[in-house]
Amino acid sequence: MGVAIAAVDAKGRVVSWTRTAEAVLGYPTAEVLNRPVARLLMDERDAARVVATVRGRETPEGWFGLVDVRHRDGHPLRLGLWIWPLDDPRGEHGWLLAAIDIGRTPWWEVNRSMLERFLDSSPVGMAVMSPDLRYVWLNDALERTGGVPREQRFGKRFGEVLPRLDAEKIEGQMREVLETGQPVIDFEYRGYTPADPHREHAYSTSFFRLDDTYGRVLGVCYMVVDVTDRWRARERLALLNEAGARTGSTLDVGRTAQELAEIGVPRLADFAAVDLLDTVLRGDAPRAGPLLDIRQLRRAGQKSVLEGCPESIAATGETVNFAPSSPWGRCLADGTSYLEPVLDTGPDGWITEDETRSASLRRFGLRSLMVIAIRARGNVLGVATFIRWQRPDPFEQDDLLLAEEVVARAAVNIDNARQFTREHSTALALQRDLLPQKLITRTTLEVASRYMPAGATGGVGGDWFDVIPLSGARAALVVGDLVGHGINAAASMGRFRTAVRTLADMDLPPDELLAHLDDLVLPPAGEELTEEDAQASAGVGATCLYVVYDPVTRKCAMARAGHPPPAIVSPEGTVSFPPLPAGPPLGLGGMPFESVEFELAEGSLLALYTDGLLEANGRDPEAGLAQLRSVLSHPDQPLEELSGVVLDTMLSGPPDDDVALLLARTHALGADHVASWGLPSDPAVVAEARVLATRCLEGWGLEDLVFTAEVIVSELVTNAIRYASGPIQLRLIRQASPICEVSDSSSTSPRLRHARTTDEGGRGLFLVAQLSRRWGTRYTPDGKIIWAELSRNAA
Repeated sequence: MGVAIAAVDAKGRVVSWTRTAEAVLGYPTAEVLNRPVARLLMDERDAARVVATVRGRETPEGWFGLVDVRHRDGHPLRLGLWIWPLDDPRGEHGWLLAAIDIGRTPWWEVNRSMLERFLDSSPVGMAVMSPDLRYVWLNDALERTGGVPREQRFGKRFGEVLPRLDAEKIEGQMREVLETGQPVIDFEYRGYTPADPHREHAYSTSFFRLDDTYGRVLGVCYMVVDVTDRWRARERLALLNEAGARTGSTLDVGRTAQELAEIGVPRLADFAAVDLLDTVLRGDAPRAGPLLDIRQLRRAGQKSVLEGCPESIAATGETVNFAPSSPWGRCLADGTSYLEPVLDTGPDGWITEDETRSASLRRFGLRSLMVIAIRARGNVLGVATFIRWQRPDPFEQDDLLLAEEVVARAAVNIDNARQFTREHSTALALQRDLLPQKLITRTTLEVASRYMPAGATGGVGGDWFDVIPLSGARAALVVGDLVGHGINAAASMGRFRTAVRTLADMDLPPDELLAHLDDLVLPPAGEELTEEDAQASAGVGATCLYVVYDPVTRKCAMARAGHPPPAIVSPEGTVSFPPLPAGPPLGLGGMPFESVEFELAEGSLLALYTDGLLEANGRDPEAGLAQLRSVLSHPDQPLEELSGVVLDTMLSGPPDDDVALLLARTHALGADHVASWGLPSDPAVVAEARVLATRCLEGWGLEDLVFTAEVIVSELVTNAIRYASGPIQLRLIRQASPICEVSDSSSTSPRLRHARTTDEGGRGLFLVAQLSRRWGTRYTPDGKIIWAELSRNAA
């Protein structure tokens, strides 16, 4: 029979008809010439493909397909049709058509039938696009998947048929395949199709180029599979993993609630809100059982696809009121979740009983709602709300299960943050109670202090400070830092502060005081600590700086146990860090501590601090010392103002570790406040000592203390003459409570005893204790000093 040959013009009209064509189809030349070639085709879809080809020149390299035509005598024919472009000398375009009768070639018919049946019945959607990316063929599966009939696709581009899919990226993949010839496998994208316009679907598509036997590009074929279930499962798993990892980055209740809201938007909802009970935000345990009063909720976190959450009924931190009959009320009461796939947002809807707020919600055309109770350890902490108003697909049961799991994981972190908040508040309150509420100041020492607890992530630590009055108008300045955080560290700090005050009352030199403090920290030799004892010994590894200032001599003795050195600022503003031996941290034992003594100029400034001040913001300690030197170089400011400037300069926000700062400006006692006399060791000098003391007090205008001073001077000088040897010194110091001191060369400490009625002596120190405000003994390298503070009440 041969190959039927014909030619058509750009409008699809037959312009040439060969005898072979007449033999194959039975039509003489006169019946087809200048007539549309599409009229010969039986199937409208075949006609549309041929017309699209010859009119649009969509396949400039040619086209091949199988078509059905009707023979002139009426019986159908199955033809294999080739179409090639022709260029007319007059500049017009035409097409050469060649066809063979497939029915006369059984092997072709068998192969074609099998191929067509396979492609049309394949569950995988397939389509062939022309080189200029227009549809030329697709199977039934793709027609069902997209919801767009064949006749509406042929000759059109992908974006014209499915505008709600990412056409730009998809066509970009097709162009890349056409240019390179390299197939693209499993390219995923999401969107909406007419087949299911209200539900987002995910698709996996593979592209490969079609070439003929001569290597000419015929087009690109793509195969698409709906992988929505796989995509949703993967998204849910990713969201759950993110919920577990992201909600818990801090131990702050409000931040954790905000993280829960941010996780849900936009991947699950268009708007999410987290409302918690006031008790939870304060760190208190929620009330067990159903909530009887749901007006105690507060907006703790919210997130929207819109900036500023305009669809919210409350701002973060505001109280949120829900009616008991609303979904929120029922959810809080019984702890069950609520799902409303399609909202009734009419005027009588149940969104909220507040008409102003319900109008605000309806303005956004809310479509779907989920309300889920936030529960942890059997208690309701609050409620989470998820709303869709922008996305067309409503919430489904699978979305509710996913949201419940996300909220459940976040609820554990919220409750952990709540417990930490409670512990942090308790530890902070304990620490503030254990720190000195008011520093004792004298005319010889002006002090100011600052304490900054660590942020939420670090917790309250064991930093502390104190100012301790000593005998002889002296004062001790102490700063310490204990390892650890929380209540145990705060309690250990209280024990340390008490121990230091007790040792300070013994008037020990700084190095000896630290040695005794180190002994208190060390566990008893040969004993193994239980777990509770180990926790109680939280002071192991503590550091301490102890400074004693004498306003009479203007000397300052200090020692440290692994603590940063103090800063000494001269009246001119020169800042120095004295070369003070570091010493080991307390609790190591076996290593000595060393004291160093400096003479300070009148008006010098001492700055004691903890390492949290130097190392704030991840700063190197040396850089911290340099910055501290700079900020302290202006000591003329009032101490309260200067301490605030130091913290503002050294800290950019809540520190990671506690910060303690103690500033002290020194003042000396001149000759008009101190009087001293050397006395021989002779009983006859007692009367002279009384006269000297009387004249001195009268000169100071303290005549009301003369009688008390005479008795105390008599007893102390008499004891020194009776029980000591060598020269004796009497010294009076003018203070709010004047001080009387008698020093001798003996190291024997006097002992207060209660004399019997028949005893002739032994009542001297008893009288001193009764007439003085307080009294005691301190040792010197040459002997001892017995001192007594005169009490006006005793006079």
